[in-house]
Amino acid sequence: MREEYVFEYLDNIQDLYKIMLEKQRAGYRLAQICATAFEGYNELIYSVVRDYDFENYKVKVDIDEEINTISDFYPSAMLFENEMKELFGVKIKSINPDFQDKLYRIPVKTPFKKEIKDAVKIVKKEEGATE
Repeated sequence: MREEYVFEYLDNIQDLYKIMLEKQRAGYRLAQICATAFEGYNELIYSVVRDYDFENYKVKVDIDEEINTISDFYPSAMLFENEMKELFGVKIKSINPDFQDKLYRIPVKTPFKKEIKDAVKIVKKEEGATE
């Protein structure tokens, strides 16, 4: 019995869809999906398990990017996806069922979402320059 642990960074969400489908067909179960908010994007980590093999796949998703659900082939993903949508503002299409931001009873919409702050331009005034 040997434990295997994989943590892979992916360049785009399309690669993640392919990997998740391959893992599901190979008998892996979905262990978890989590999101972490950063300014302008979210990092998503999808974890799958089979026997003693634990694999994690991390991908960055822009806050305006809409992604597809994986609940079509991992039905339990719908809970994680509804949570990411409601708490972090991740745009996920075709979640089945979609709780329409009613999974949690929270007073604010997307409490963990981090918007892109307005850029502040700082210009250094040169000595002797006139305005």
